[in-house]
Amino acid sequence: MALNATICKAVLQVSDMDRRYYAEHALTIARHPSETDEPDLWQKDLTGAIAHWIDVGQPDEKRMLRACGRANRVTVCAYRSGAELWWTPIADRLTRATNLAVWRIPASASQILGKLAARNMQLQCTVQDGRVWFSDGAETAQIEPVALKTADALEGPPPRQKRENP
Repeated sequence: MALNATICKAVLQVSDMDRRYYAEHALTIARHPSETDEPDLWQKDLTGAIAHWIDVGQPDEKRMLRACGRANRVTVCAYRSGAELWWTPIADRLTRATNLAVWRIPASASQILGKLAARNMQLQCTVQDGRVWFSDGAETAQIEPVALKTADALEGPPPRQKRENP
């Protein structure tokens, strides 16, 4: 008998000073008991195409390559203590995936983040100088993600538009 998904609600306030992005997002999150062919999180454009595919954990090489073929941008956040052992044997084979970024979240930080998880969440996320802070008002988790692979020309703040005087 299949288990039902656990549904969580979150309001996420994002202040990304590195990219000058400030927004509030109301999210409905379903934690499924089994694997699917869908990402953990995605952003679709107005046509329904996948603009950004995000996986959390340590997906296999085939899954990441399949995601790179389906989405404009793919990000993997590896958080388990063995992330380096998982990444090392597949890193060379994924260099051709130019739209793939892989980040390692330190195990201690992921444990603190786990404590912030609840069925109903109000979270603040602040990004500055490559560091990330999550807070629920009572607890705060600071994360310094480590880039294992960056996507070509997709990371960093958006380019500034020059205005020309008429």
